[in-house]
Amino acid sequence: MRARQSILEMFATFLQFEAERFNGWVYDAKLRRNIQNLLLQIPQTQKSENFWAIYWHKAWQIQPNSLALSHLSAYLQETCYWAVKRTIPQFASLQSSLSDCFQIAIAQVPKILKGCDPDQKASLKSYSTVAFGNIIRDALRQKQEIDYANDWSLLLKLSRKRLQEALQNAGVTDDIIARYLLAWKSFTDGYILSKSPGVRKLQRPDQDTWDTITQLYNRDVLRTAVGERLTLNPPGTECNAETLEKWLVFCAKQVRSYLYPVVSSLNLPKLGQTEGELQDDLADNTYESLLASLIDQEEAETQKNQQIEIHNLLITALAKLTLQSQQLLELYYRQGLTQQQIAQQQQIQQYQVSRQLAKARESLLLAITKWSQEKMHISPTSNVVKYISVVLEEWLQNYFRNLESHSSEEQ
Repeated sequence: MRARQSILEMFATFLQFEAERFNGWVYDAKLRRNIQNLLLQIPQTQKSENFWAIYWHKAWQIQPNSLALSHLSAYLQETCYWAVKRTIPQFASLQSSLSDCFQIAIAQVPKILKGCDPDQKASLKSYSTVAFGNIIRDALRQKQEIDYANDWSLLLKLSRKRLQEALQNAGVTDDIIARYLLAWKSFTDGYILSKSPGVRKLQRPDQDTWDTITQLYNRDVLRTAVGERLTLNPPGTECNAETLEKWLVFCAKQVRSYLYPVVSSLNLPKLGQTEGELQDDLADNTYESLLASLIDQEEAETQKNQQIEIHNLLITALAKLTLQSQQLLELYYRQGLTQQQIAQQQQIQQYQVSRQLAKARESLLLAITKWSQEKMHISPTSNVVKYISVVLEEWLQNYFRNLESHSSEEQ
């Protein structure tokens, strides 16, 4: 993508897509005339990008529906595009295209403007970089276009109560529900005995696992419930793996239907009623579905644990660097010295400082990449490595900044 250079381009052009790729910048004639007229009125010393971002933001606060919103939407085109490019690779399954995600995010510029005060907080670009990423993720979750879990992952995440509710909602009889619940329990016990459920995309059970599940089911085929013995299978018969798989897939389907009810038309009449439509009972769409909420809770806990693990991993990797590399990192990140200043202090050439800093970062980057590949099963593609590189840079800045804070407090 060609970066825009002039103020006129930044605040009056819009990104154009062709075949899901950037195809250049297109001027909006009205915005172009407006910014040209204003540039003639503003002193040359005030014609900076940040000046105009603050100017249009203040104008938008006074009059939200003015041209200010259009100028700021144009200004944030690049930021939105790169936020989308960084966010999309984080999801394994996605139906929306790059341009779709871009339009979803850029439409929320008013929301971003409302949350940001470029006079007091971070710049509008810095704030929107994070905000656009969050908007994309939230929108995709609400549209249910991310394949969070396959049937086997979903079944392992479920509680017995949730599965029972889903089957009852589907009109399954109590006897059949009891049979399905036992099949589900045998599956969860058998799968956990064979594999760790910590992987997001669990695979279909292999034959050995199915054998274990089948044995567990047939062993407990007669079960006590509410003080009575229920015969789940006819006497003398045993359930096989194929039947259990069929039941479990049916259970997963009913759970998805229960958590994600599908309505073909909101104007359909309510069943058994002469008045009212389905849309009359439509829930507030600001609330996420039950499944998304369950997965979000799991993701939050998983992410917290991963952050702790990465932090400890990097501290260990940092300690393995040569003393000179550790010293250079401390001078660069903790004391905030430039490479030239470090070279003068250490009495070496600047290119040597640059090379050693790059080598130290590369060593730490390799440690995270290897961890991601082994623990998260993430292939180290170019996009993934770029994302990890950004995470590493943030960690280094925060780590040495915290060291500086602790040092100041002790003094």
